[in-house]
Amino acid sequence: MKIQTETHEQRAMFYNSQEWRELREQALIRDNYECQWCKAEGRVTTTDTILEVDHIKELEYHPELAMELSNLRTLCKDCHNKRHHRMNYSTHKLKRKHNRWESDERWD
Repeated sequence: MKIQTETHEQRAMFYNSQEWRELREQALIRDNYECQWCKAEGRVTTTDTILEVDHIKELEYHPELAMELSNLRTLCKDCHNKRHHRMNYSTHKLKRKHNRWESDERWD
């Protein structure tokens, strides 16, 4: 199966295909419906957590691995967004805003 991923429409067709949906379900079952990154850090995946299946080697660069179960892992939505640096997640830490009253005496 030749995977086309150059355009948004082609990616949408791929992710809506029956073959992908079946393979995605296999990955979820294999991973026990748990985010693999959260699990590695000792966090529990709850039933209300949104789970996504991630391509370990990105689809954009390795379309030949798109349908390989060994190239898939289950991640929660937060971890998946962190992995792809989406939704304001980034690898650098934000600077704390300076508190100009930090050294003032508190009157409790």
